[in-house]
Amino acid sequence: MAEQWHVTAFLAPPEGSGDQSRLDSVRELRARILFDRGRRPAFLGPQGVHADAQDLDHGAWHFIARREPDGPPLGYVRLCPAQIGDLFQSRAFLGSEAYERLLAAEGYPVSSVFEHSRLVVEHRARKLGLGVYLNAWAIAAAHELGAQAMIGTSGTKDGQDRFHARFGFLPVPGTRRYVEQYTEDVVILLHRTADGAGEHTGLVDRLRPEFADLATGGFPRQAAKAPRAVRRPAPEGLAEQPGAVERDAWRPVLFDPALQADLDALNTLLAGGAVREVHDTIEEQLAELVRSREPSRTDPAEIEREKHEQLAGLAAWEYGTWVWYPWSGRLVHVLPREEFRLVRTDRNRGKIERPEQRRLLARRIGIVGLSVGNSAAVTFALEGIGGAYKLADFDEFGLSNLNRLRAGVHHLGVNKAVITARQMYEIDPYLEIEIHRDGLTEESIEEFFTGGGCLDLLVEECDTPWAKIAAREYARDLGIPVVMDCNDRGMLDIERFDQEPDRPLLHGLIGDVKSVDVADLDRQARIDLILAMVDADRISPELAASFGQIGHTLSSWPQLASGVALGGALTGEAARRILLGSPCGSGRFYTDLELQLRPERSTVPARSAAATA
Repeated sequence: MAEQWHVTAFLAPPEGSGDQSRLDSVRELRARILFDRGRRPAFLGPQGVHADAQDLDHGAWHFIARREPDGPPLGYVRLCPAQIGDLFQSRAFLGSEAYERLLAAEGYPVSSVFEHSRLVVEHRARKLGLGVYLNAWAIAAAHELGAQAMIGTSGTKDGQDRFHARFGFLPVPGTRRYVEQYTEDVVILLHRTADGAGEHTGLVDRLRPEFADLATGGFPRQAAKAPRAVRRPAPEGLAEQPGAVERDAWRPVLFDPALQADLDALNTLLAGGAVREVHDTIEEQLAELVRSREPSRTDPAEIEREKHEQLAGLAAWEYGTWVWYPWSGRLVHVLPREEFRLVRTDRNRGKIERPEQRRLLARRIGIVGLSVGNSAAVTFALEGIGGAYKLADFDEFGLSNLNRLRAGVHHLGVNKAVITARQMYEIDPYLEIEIHRDGLTEESIEEFFTGGGCLDLLVEECDTPWAKIAAREYARDLGIPVVMDCNDRGMLDIERFDQEPDRPLLHGLIGDVKSVDVADLDRQARIDLILAMVDADRISPELAASFGQIGHTLSSWPQLASGVALGGALTGEAARRILLGSPCGSGRFYTDLELQLRPERSTVPARSAAATA
């Protein structure tokens, strides 16, 4: 792990003395990562510049990680020694009296406690272990500098507190509360030096003696690397520019120009140069709104008069919402939420009437697995099935996914939940979406099902046996119906746990197997279990033949875009029926196009050879 990262560190001088440029650069870096494409708006300053200036930066150690010595910074962490303890974030969070009482109760003098904070890592480096490595450096430095304990604040929404627990940071009871700046719950964590560093004690102990080199401007000792062959320099501009593309952004930013604060922020955005395209069709949308409300109104002059009345004295640019999509650089002007949805779903009428549309938009839907599940999610968003979603997938989009997922080559390397959320928000920017980039895990599953309100429906499309079974266990306990498309022979699986609380999982095809029984299966056991889940006697001959070739001539089981698209239609039909209370019972159903397209299934007479000659 150490050899793939180049780490430097510096002790910031007191405020007003020395060169401040390095401090300014790390402040911008961490603010940009914390801003997280609009998730934490407090880290974007009024001039459109990412800002995170704190007094305790002065006198603190700052660690920066890169892939190469001259490469862009990819991660950062701060270590504040006891000498600046009056400025600690944890002291401000608790209040001075409560902070000192806590340390006294733990038996630590205030002068022996360091604070660890602002661990930030670019999304593209998180799965490469950079967060672990940087965190270990800060802890190793604190241990080497004589800290008896470390304290800090930690967010909880993305599991940051659980990440720190792996280093021996334990939550202090009674300290968790919501913090507006971070838009999530924050908790105080305490680390006892004498107890080591949890599961990363070995790494921390190895880095401790190397801190002296780092602190004097040297670099951590590394094993010698073989010299690289001489290479031609890449054309200027090919190297990835940090921050130039919002690679992991997925949540749009909405501006209501009727609100002064939003208007100021919109002006700042436009002045900052990040907007690549302004797309404003509000006049056409208003005309559609008039025709949706009064289909018989076709006279252009009357439509213009109705549009004028709808604006009620506002200029067209002031009406509705401006939506900023940071991943594409587009700024799009749309109608207000209710009017936008009225027009967008107007062609649903006759099949889904307005009252039914409102009922569907009030539902919360969870989707696990965003390969096949992507088709379901996009279909649901198009059709207006659900107004709030939770999406879970740990996997990144790869080149081999391009045979079946509606995405492009510019999405390679992007998390599948991120891609899906973007696609859905580009259909309806007023949706509520939450993503779980680590997939469904033991730590996140309860939050996935119940956080912010219980799910009304689960679409399960993941490949992991543990997740498939654990998701159904939770769904059955909570009375949540489950829908699954198998992407083979048009198989649709429905489990109405909302109507049948004692129904066996997967219709009893796997017996009494529980999620705890399948966490550590070997490859063959996983294949056997999946075959039981999909009913091996009913799968297509092609899929049946592929299982014996996986890992030999095939990298995984075959899937086609046509089957994935059909799965979106099937799950959409089932979801709509379930959520509206239409007839739709538990069972397993096949829309097998191999059978449906046989000549004998045609509803028109076949023409004879003579007739076609």
